[in-house]
Amino acid sequence: MLALGPTGTFAHGLNGALTAVRTARLDVVGVAVLGVITALGGGFVRDVLTLSTLPVTLLERMIRTSTREYGMRYIIIGAGAVGGSIGGRLHESGHEVVLVARGEHYRALRENGLRFVTPQGARDLQIPVVDGPEAVELRADDVLILAVKTQDCVAALDIWAAQPVTGGLVAGERLPLFCAQNGVEGERLALRRFRRVYGMCVLLPSTYLEAGVIAAPCAPYTGALTLGRYPAGAADELVRSVADDLEKSALLAPVVPDVMRWKYAKLLGNLANAVDAVCGPGSGEAGQALVERAVAEATAVLDAAGTDRASTQEQRALRDGNVDVQPLEGMARGGGSSWQSLVRGTGSIEVDYLNGEIVLLGRLHSVPTPVNGMLQRVANACARERRMPGSLTAAELTALVDAD
Repeated sequence: MLALGPTGTFAHGLNGALTAVRTARLDVVGVAVLGVITALGGGFVRDVLTLSTLPVTLLERMIRTSTREYGMRYIIIGAGAVGGSIGGRLHESGHEVVLVARGEHYRALRENGLRFVTPQGARDLQIPVVDGPEAVELRADDVLILAVKTQDCVAALDIWAAQPVTGGLVAGERLPLFCAQNGVEGERLALRRFRRVYGMCVLLPSTYLEAGVIAAPCAPYTGALTLGRYPAGAADELVRSVADDLEKSALLAPVVPDVMRWKYAKLLGNLANAVDAVCGPGSGEAGQALVERAVAEATAVLDAAGTDRASTQEQRALRDGNVDVQPLEGMARGGGSSWQSLVRGTGSIEVDYLNGEIVLLGRLHSVPTPVNGMLQRVANACARERRMPGSLTAAELTALVDAD
């Protein structure tokens, strides 16, 4: 099947050349070579002559053929709250999944399986788990889902992109990668290393505080994962297939032509993560007022940058009645992803790519961002010094912002 496209191209080029020879009496060899090169296109010829990679035409046919004929295996790079929930749901619906984790979490998953807690109850899922790319033989039908925090993306992307794939080439040239981070930087980092990158705007409240245990409290869908090609474009066969697998796995998965529009909208909501982490959940009216100031500042920045984003109404239509938080027996609801990073004492936090993204854009477009700048600095200090959430009250944090 892979040979049919190039064979047809060659035949059409040769036919054109022979027509030119009969009608204009041109040199048959020269015209034939010129006709075939023209039909194939410069990119195809370049790839063949430089031997740097397979021609894009052949590469895309190989990917489509492998996924269509053999199904897909999902490699979840970062099996924390989001990655573990996605992997757990895909596994439960019968899809082949490999989780990637580190340290105590990896050991717990390997020895006891994933303890997955949802409104339907708690169960132990025996899902294959590895601690890095060297421990898994990548296949042509693999789909990579990058679910590490953005501050950990570069290290993960570098090592995974260089891994060989059975049948030829490396992952960065052959395998598709879906970015499941908060913020808008992950896709840009990935595209430097992977030929085919897809955005995934994640609305999936979940908790990872204990090694081997993931709690996902929403129903009727565990989450909504808005998918799309990066940087933009109409849906292709792969993203539709992935969306179909997710929809069969209690995960709402709309496919859109401009996924970053949704991710910028989500970015505004994630600006509250810093307040949640520093002050703790439920920081009251003072905390809410500080969040509103950060969002107003960010809105001015995004407007100055000319950045489009999904409306509040669109987000509510996707979420309401679909991804509703339910009580989980025996488990208290904690905070968001940044709050969880402080509770686990990881030493890092994703604030540079949330509030810090607004600071960056503000500097690029000459819009002051004092609120987001202070939230970025304080949250980073809390992570670096391994402070627990609640080390500052919302009033104290507001005073720091106003004094800046």
